[in-house]
Amino acid sequence: MNLASTALLALAMSTDAFAAAVGKGTALQKPRWSEALRTGAIFGVIEAITPLVGWALGYAASSYVKDWDHWIAFTLLTVLGVRMIVAALQAPDEDDAEKPARHGFWLLAITGFATSIDAMAVGVGLAFLDVNILPVAVAIGFTTFIMVTLGVMVGRLLGNIAGRWAEAIGGILLIGIGTAILYEHLAVA
Repeated sequence: MNLASTALLALAMSTDAFAAAVGKGTALQKPRWSEALRTGAIFGVIEAITPLVGWALGYAASSYVKDWDHWIAFTLLTVLGVRMIVAALQAPDEDDAEKPARHGFWLLAITGFATSIDAMAVGVGLAFLDVNILPVAVAIGFTTFIMVTLGVMVGRLLGNIAGRWAEAIGGILLIGIGTAILYEHLAVA
């Protein structure tokens, strides 16, 4: 996996977390940079760990599916991309409750984990491609940290619509990466 693919994958993996962060930012009363950095750190660490877990699970099973690895990666990335696009197109829920000044740690951790399930699935797919997962996981975690930190502040300014579009773009990027993996394998064969 080259640097450009790693960067695009990290960006794609961070867009659903960005969308959630925009929502978190809109749910707070004028969030400060300290809250945005805290939220970014929680999401970034979780998003870096989940592809490692997925990679370990996929690596354990890779010898059984070596002939189908490119199809598995393509399918996983396409399904995740379509899921992200569909989620982006659904109308956001409106909440009229009082806005808190800060979100609790466990709420952020659970939200971070929920948005990182796709990174775990990507880790599984990357194990089939024999990719060095550590730099990919670090790139995903760091990009998520930046995107979530900015997402909280964007949420303060723009509201929910920016997060929905970011998630749709992330889904399109995932489908593109999956298609490129499949094309690369089929063109060589």
